[in-house]
Amino acid sequence: MASILDEYEDSLYRSASVQQSRASVGIPHSGYVNARLEKETPIFNKQRIDFAPPEKINSLVVSSNQLCMSLGKDTLLRIDLGKPDEPNQVELGRKDEAKVYKMFLDHTGSHLLIALNTSECLYLNRSVQKVRALSRWKGHLIESVGWNKFLGSETNTGPILVGTAQGQIYEAEISVSEGSLFSTNPDQYFRQVYTLEEESGPAPVCCLEIERGMEGKFFIIATTRKRLFQFVGKVPEGTEQQGFGSIFAMHADHLPSFREFPANLGFSEIAFYTPKLRSNPRSFAWLMGNGVLYGTLDYSRPDSILSDERVWVYPSDIDITVNKPISIVLTQFHFLLLLPDRVKAVCTLNGQVVFQDLFLEKFGLLTRMIKDPTVQQIWIHTEKVVFRYHVQRESRDVWRMYMNMNKFDLAKEYCKDRPECLDIVLAKEAEHCFQNKRYLDSAKCYALTQNYFEEIALKFIEAKQEEALMEFLIKKLSNLKPSEKTQTTLLTTWLTELYLNWLGILEGDPSQRNLYLDIREKFRTFLGSPKNKDCLFNNRASIYELLASHGDTEHMVYFAVIMQDYERVVAHHCQHDEYDEALNVLSRHRDEKLFYKFSPVLIQHIPKKVVDAWISMGSRLDARNLIPALVNYSQSASTQQINEAIRYMEFCVYQLEETQQAIHNYLLSLYALCRPDSLLSYLEQAGTNPNRIHYDLKYALRLCAEHGHHHACVHIYKVMELYEEAVDLALQVDVDLAKSCADLPEDDEELRKKLWLKIARHVVQEEKDVKKAMACLSSCALLKIEDVLPFFPDFVTIDHFKEAICNSLEDYNKHIEELKREMEEATQSAKRIREDIQEMRNKYGSVEPQEKCAACDFPLLNRPFYLFLCGHMFHYDCLLQAVFPNLPAYKQAKLEDLQKKLATTSQPSKGHHRPKDADTISLGKGQQSREQIKADIDDIVAAECVYCGELMIRSIDKPFIEPQKYEEEMQSWL
Repeated sequence: MASILDEYEDSLYRSASVQQSRASVGIPHSGYVNARLEKETPIFNKQRIDFAPPEKINSLVVSSNQLCMSLGKDTLLRIDLGKPDEPNQVELGRKDEAKVYKMFLDHTGSHLLIALNTSECLYLNRSVQKVRALSRWKGHLIESVGWNKFLGSETNTGPILVGTAQGQIYEAEISVSEGSLFSTNPDQYFRQVYTLEEESGPAPVCCLEIERGMEGKFFIIATTRKRLFQFVGKVPEGTEQQGFGSIFAMHADHLPSFREFPANLGFSEIAFYTPKLRSNPRSFAWLMGNGVLYGTLDYSRPDSILSDERVWVYPSDIDITVNKPISIVLTQFHFLLLLPDRVKAVCTLNGQVVFQDLFLEKFGLLTRMIKDPTVQQIWIHTEKVVFRYHVQRESRDVWRMYMNMNKFDLAKEYCKDRPECLDIVLAKEAEHCFQNKRYLDSAKCYALTQNYFEEIALKFIEAKQEEALMEFLIKKLSNLKPSEKTQTTLLTTWLTELYLNWLGILEGDPSQRNLYLDIREKFRTFLGSPKNKDCLFNNRASIYELLASHGDTEHMVYFAVIMQDYERVVAHHCQHDEYDEALNVLSRHRDEKLFYKFSPVLIQHIPKKVVDAWISMGSRLDARNLIPALVNYSQSASTQQINEAIRYMEFCVYQLEETQQAIHNYLLSLYALCRPDSLLSYLEQAGTNPNRIHYDLKYALRLCAEHGHHHACVHIYKVMELYEEAVDLALQVDVDLAKSCADLPEDDEELRKKLWLKIARHVVQEEKDVKKAMACLSSCALLKIEDVLPFFPDFVTIDHFKEAICNSLEDYNKHIEELKREMEEATQSAKRIREDIQEMRNKYGSVEPQEKCAACDFPLLNRPFYLFLCGHMFHYDCLLQAVFPNLPAYKQAKLEDLQKKLATTSQPSKGHHRPKDADTISLGKGQQSREQIKADIDDIVAAECVYCGELMIRSIDKPFIEPQKYEEEMQSWL
């Protein structure tokens, strides 16, 4: 085991020296660079707004990128932060000493409420320039407003809640439209729904918040200086516009649930954090006397929305009697406290101050801090200056805090895009699990880190945690890249060794049976994993050796099946006499080569099943390769077992229609050995055409002769057309069989007669049966009585042949008469032919003087010419010129020779009379006459009309212009 580990270390981490050199310059062993390449911007980045107010700033509110601030006594400045260069100034129009006490802006930035210190309230809509007084609100100093985020719009607030300094909670609604702006008051109604009290009586309503949960349930949070109240109730669907009076009515007789703290700041303030993509707040922070109450909001709870509450006390440098907090703002992981001269950011995870920003005295005392929930910007102002904070990557260090709190899942969630941080978290989690003896979880985490492999492996080995070590190796193996083949091989081999050791220990313990089965299943899953398949296949020899060294034949077979090494599987079954299992493997995987290899063994033990398997394979098996197995089997088997071999050969011949000679020869040999009754039917079914017979005729003849199958031999002789041998052998068996053979050579009467004479001789000399001999005469018309008579002995009387002799004489007479008739017909035919010849000699045709040659179109009578029966006329030389190129070479040569002879033959002189037989003088000297030469030339040249005869038909595929003259002809046309 140690050698495998050492080898793996050498191959997987050859860069250890490089890692050590990196460590010496500050690179941690994890392999990740932990240095910051550039200076990170702070989470809370302050920006001073370039704005110099003409008067002091009394109040400032921001929502939905809409900013409103009160300047001096009578001025209101509205700024759309999307268009900061276009501020809008509105005059309040107050002539008295009234001052702005507080301002409230709804979530849409459309509705602005301005509370005056004279217990009056003004209203300004974003779409208008005129401030309207809310007459029904007069006499109440407004401390807080709970906006309706579910029914409010740009022109209507929907039912809202209003808290006063006297502790009353009122429900109101403000609606403004172009028609009602100058005719009616915008406040639709203003009615009291509840009064908040502390132990001393009614207390100012510092904050109001309305949230809606599931199934129409509403949660209303209201705070005083020391108490935080919750009102929970359902508003029936469709009645939301009627307000929240029903919820408060439920608590008319008893106090709602509340949280109370003894100390107070003289006021309280609650802040909420709402993610960008969610409509409901997710967490809250309540600024009160004892500290900050922080928690999450759970809308599924029936009675209280507050969950996971904790109180973070104020930092030690905050004394609520001297420099108490003024305001609070909540972000995702921090709450910011506004003090008269500074801002502190406290992490909500651990209560630590992570940020502090001190303001210069020249800016004045800080007045208020608010957050725009839609863009997550924080605004702070003094009487002279406005500041804005941008929150950037607030969660950058949250992972470390969660890690230190052992909340590793959350830590990994917040650093999943930062692998160097994730590695630190995983290493810390792995170490934490190891120390708490959660070894399997520790192994899973260690496998995902960049820590040194050998250190982790030795750590589990020293702790004797083989199961955890295996889990670590498995996870490490799954994380390797395909290119890391050496590491994959070593890990795979090591895991196989560990599995086999573990299985070997558990197998002998009956009490651990269930665990053994579980580990066995895991091991098989490991062997069959697609990711490990290539590695296991390339190193299957090593795996086989490991399995063999542990004596685990069961998994050796299982592994061989996975590797598709079916040869090893079948060999294993055969060695253990599990022939049915071996055949099942062959039948299931249908590998032809394995059938050829193992069939000789299997057929010795389960012949019928093996043949069934062969038949199921059909044409995929080459029967020639199975013949050796059948031959060995048939030589030592009984007749019943040989029948299985015959069954497969018959399947090949009749079903697969095999034509291989070896297959037919072997089937023939089996028939000759065990089934002589099937032999002749097979031969007859094969036919008598030698070209369509697939067995070897000579081999079949020798085989049948050896086993004495004479009928089969006769049939083979007939196929080979050895009719004499067939008749000779057939006469030893059956005369009728010999007769059937004698009639086969239909085209050779002489041979047929000879064969019948053999039969007649046999019948006369061997069987001495005269009647049967006479029957042979009637069976074959070629035999005459005189052919058979020499075979009879001298003592046979003529009475036996009387009828045959008479019949023979009658046949001779008929034949003579037939010859006479034929001779007379021949004489008449010769006579008619002589008459036709004489008539042809006297036949003539007339030629008009104006007739022209059909070839040259010149007058015909100017030169020697030919006249054909079809009417075409040619000059001699024109016809010769047309015919000569189309004559065969030997006729061209003969024609040239005749023309030469004709030219050398002397012509008769015009001045002397030539004797009548002058042309025939040369005959005596062995030479041809001039007329004979001309006749021979005519036979060649004028055998047929050049336009109407075969010559024209044969030339139909010849081009009009010869190829060699085509270019010349084409140029002549240009």
